[in-house]
Order: sequence, then structure tokens, then C-alpha cells
Amino acid sequence: MNEEELKNKLSKEEYHVLRERGTETPFTGKYLNEKREGKFLCKVCGNPLFSSDTKFDSGTGWPSFDKALPGAVELIDDSSHGMRRTEVVCSKCKSHLGHIFSDGPTETGKRYCMNSICLLHEKD
Repeated sequence: MNEEELKNKLSKEEYHVLRERGTETPFTGKYLNEKREGKFLCKVCGNPLFSSDTKFDSGTGWPSFDKALPGAVELIDDSSHGMRRTEVVCSKCKSHLGHIFSDGPTETGKRYCMNSICLLHEKD
């Protein structure tokens, strides 16, 4: 799917976050408090990204996971906005999903801080 087709498929906000590397407003996302079992998929291409058993409440306002499914995401150095972070993108379509931090409370020590707007739950 090319960028023009994506602009027509996605809402303006979805396109901004997924393709222009924006961020949704914290505590507003559909999947922040999602408790159903299953997988979370990339909204653009349907690539399975995270399992519900890796999701936790980070208190940050965005869905958080302590690990991604094998091969599901790529990590990219991000020095935008005067910060040094690591961006998380879908390995299949390269859409922006959020950022990863090394302050997670589980044994992985990771916190994949994702934008709900970038995700679909497999049961939706």
C-alpha cells in the first residue's frame, strides 16, 4: 500500500502517529486498559506485535509491554525533540508504534510504550 492509499485508509490522527511519527494524547487510547487475552497487531499491516500476557500498567498513559513477539518490531535510534530515545517500528511496514525504555518492572527491564492508535486487538 502506498502513502496515498494509507492517507485514505487511516484517519488524519492515525496517519500522523503511524506514518509521521506523532504521539497520541496520554490516557486517551482505546487499548490503555485492555484486559482481553490475545495478540496486538499493527493497525497498518496486521503484523502481530505483542501478546496480551506481556502487557502491564506502567502508569504512563499508554499501553505498555515488556517484550515484543520475535521479529515483530525494529528499534531505531531517535534523537528528535532534544531527547535520546529508541523508536519502535513495525518490522513489516515500518510504521511508527512508540518507544522502548529500560525502566520496565518485569524481569526483561523493558517498557515498550506504544500508541493505542497504532494497534488493533486480534478480537476486534
